[in-house]
This record gives sequence, C-alpha cells and structure tokens, in this order.
Amino acid sequence: MVDREILPYRPCVGIVLIGPDKRIFVARRTDTPDAWQMPQGGIDPGEDPADAARRELAEETGVTSVHYLGETEGWLYYDLPDHLLGKVWGGRYRGQAQKWFAFVFTGPEDEIALDGTHGEFDAWRWADPDEVVANIVAFKREIYQSVIQSFRPFLQ
Repeated sequence: MVDREILPYRPCVGIVLIGPDKRIFVARRTDTPDAWQMPQGGIDPGEDPADAARRELAEETGVTSVHYLGETEGWLYYDLPDHLLGKVWGGRYRGQAQKWFAFVFTGPEDEIALDGTHGEFDAWRWADPDEVVANIVAFKREIYQSVIQSFRPFLQ
C-alpha cells in the first residue's frame, strides 16, 4: 500500500484551446476511450509553465498557431483515486498541481495532428464547455469546473 501523504504532487500544465466558435478542443484518450480531455502535461525541471503549456500543446496536438488569453490564478490540485495511486507516473506522485492556460486557436484545422508520437489521443473534436466537464473522468471533474469558470469570459 502506498502512503498518499508522503507523495508530492506532479507539476503540470493544462490547456484550454478555444476555437473560433468559442468551443473547446478535447481529445479522446487512447487508454480510456470514454474520456475526452483537454491537453495537459508535465513541466520539465526549470521550465516556465507558459512555455510548458505551449510545448505540451504542440507535442500532443501539433498546434502552434495560438494567441495567449490568460491563465488560472494560482495552482489547482487533484488527488489520484486509490486504484491509480502507485501505478501512474511511476508511482511517484499522489496527483497533480496544475496551472491552466487559455489560448485561442488561430490556425487552420488541418494543423491539428494527433500523429501518435505520444500516443495519448486518437481522436479530437470541438465541445461546448458543459460537455467538456461532463465527459472528463470523475476525479478531474472539480478541476475542470474551476478551469471553465475561470475562463468563462473568453467563452462568451
């Protein structure tokens, strides 16, 4: 049994990519086909979170044509559920500390390329904000609600 209390949170960024119709980019996870999520990923040691957000977005989706809108104030945290604790991220973390960034997508849709380099996603689509929250795994739902609320002015 892993002692949750002694494990740190993994530093991570999340990206809300907003399309021209104010819908949000979501992608289907290859390891959890019922889960559609926004891009996110770890921050490398010494990396600026905004730089990490742009890097992760490009790595996971091929997207580089974006305009920065804003970021969440402070960090948002979630804990892994017991059945994942000690299994994901090499068992080194209890969950994630996330800084979220909002970007407007300014490129053509054919820039979006889930090329399998990371293998994390196998399909993508634009979704309404409420749909984004409804389709995320339960243990991330509270974070997604906070993120959507933070960026609501950009979605209207």
